[in-house]
Amino acid sequence: MNKVFERETRQSIALVLNGVKRSGWCEPRTLLSDFLRHELGATGTHVGCEHGVCGACTVRVDGVAARSCLMLAVQAQGRRIDTVEGLQDGERLGDLQQAFHRHFALQCGFCTAGILMSCADFLERVPDPSEAQVREMLSGHLCRCTGYTPIIAAVLDVAGQRKAQRQAREVAHV
Repeated sequence: MNKVFERETRQSIALVLNGVKRSGWCEPRTLLSDFLRHELGATGTHVGCEHGVCGACTVRVDGVAARSCLMLAVQAQGRRIDTVEGLQDGERLGDLQQAFHRHFALQCGFCTAGILMSCADFLERVPDPSEAQVREMLSGHLCRCTGYTPIIAAVLDVAGQRKAQRQAREVAHV
């Protein structure tokens, strides 16, 4: 029998998941999406196409949106990974999640987690987006239920709320 196949091939992976140090074991070929779901229990990360096309598996890696189905879990060693579960503020939904609820920006919900993660990344980079910019960002996601219009409304709503909060803070400091 070949000795190569007799060796233990699972590796320990330590990372920061939604601000909490976590670790688990996986095969070197395990996708980050599968590691998050099956080893760490972060089931908000959905797996759709497994080719990086649909966007359902989007998470943030060191603050940048990334497709977790295109990344190996071993590549996440020592990195910060944020999933949709991390958008909450304690027990309260985050502002993006609240806006999605308010604007009925989800139907079946399968794509929602990935879209939320891309929106969180996008709004940090583009805090005052136009509708065209939001549409362009969303072009990397497939949603078969909403028609995107309520998602765009939710993102623009949050951008507007955050802008008003920034302006109020500036006025308070003057």
